[in-house]
Amino acid sequence: MIDPIGVIPVFVAVVEQGGFAPAARLLGVSKSAVSKRISHAEERMGVRLLHRTTRKLSLTEAGERYFAYAVEALAAAKLAEDSVSEMQTTPQGRLRLNVPMSFGRLHIAPLIPQFLARFPKIDVDMVMDDTVVDIVANGYDIAIRGGTLSDSGLVARRIAPIRNVLCASPDYLERMGNPAVPADLAGHECLHYSNASDGREWAMTGPGGEVRVATAARYCVNNSEALLAAVLAGSGIGRIPTFVCSGDLAAGRLVRLLPDFAFPEQALYAVFPERRHLPIKVRSFIDFMRERFGGDTPYWDRALSPG
Repeated sequence: MIDPIGVIPVFVAVVEQGGFAPAARLLGVSKSAVSKRISHAEERMGVRLLHRTTRKLSLTEAGERYFAYAVEALAAAKLAEDSVSEMQTTPQGRLRLNVPMSFGRLHIAPLIPQFLARFPKIDVDMVMDDTVVDIVANGYDIAIRGGTLSDSGLVARRIAPIRNVLCASPDYLERMGNPAVPADLAGHECLHYSNASDGREWAMTGPGGEVRVATAARYCVNNSEALLAAVLAGSGIGRIPTFVCSGDLAAGRLVRLLPDFAFPEQALYAVFPERRHLPIKVRSFIDFMRERFGGDTPYWDRALSPG
């Protein structure tokens, strides 16, 4: 029974990754080993599971039926493994992380050495990527995501707030003036984070309630650190997460604008597959990040004066 059971994760990986080569990379084996395992399974069962062409793979009718049961079997095996892992007193094993580029580089990567030192039996495999990936299909234990989460059947645990502020360089403000009210932004160079859900309309809440301002943008970019670089260079006004710009605000390289008006607060989440038993290595990482970030007032916000 070893071979029938052993082919299941291989077959599921091939289908979910869309080919032998990406499945081999995910599993850490050779492409030929994956191909042989599938071929042996087809020979043993006397049925073809996959249509193979030079460009893509597709499931046969038999393959679709086998895949449905294989996914259930793999989930049951993972549940069994998690239930045993839950009994461990020492966190251990490989932890696969998917984190956004800027936050990962600035705030997670610097903490990984401390995490490894505290948990010497955990190995970390971290991928920094701003693309929202299928963490189940790609084999991740945890993804760190910010903003509004889609209803994906995953479990999300809040680990820190995300606060955005308007800021500009002293040089820009000397040349162009300081906006006194949100409506003044229409006459300024406003730089945009292109992945923002509200496009080029900024919504803020002030003493009189919510205000919406439509802004033009000569520069849009999908990376907060790149946006910060343009703001620091005096190119315009940017809405930037404090986890990116707090150091420059505290040092005076940037000036916070319209402090009486706040953007809607979002949150940063640890997202993981729904499981009856949460592996202790996953819980250990989440608790470690929450401890290090500092709860509702994370360390990157503490240097900023109120308002």
